[in-house]
Amino acid sequence: MANPSKLPPEVVSHLRRLAHDLSNSLETIMQASYLLSQMELEPTGKKWVELIDEAAQDAAHINRELREVLRG
Repeated sequence: MANPSKLPPEVVSHLRRLAHDLSNSLETIMQASYLLSQMELEPTGKKWVELIDEAAQDAAHINRELREVLRG
């Protein structure tokens, strides 16, 4: 993995902004997934909601790790 201290500051800054924007998008997906999970859905629909939520949680975890690396 690249050492952020070896990257140009403008690249690190851009990556931080992208990670922040990704966090915002993932939060919207997780909130929508939660709201869908509160609805009366058929079993197939519930499975799709679970799949979306798990994938969003995984992506959020990866994004948090990325942000930690960028903090250096």
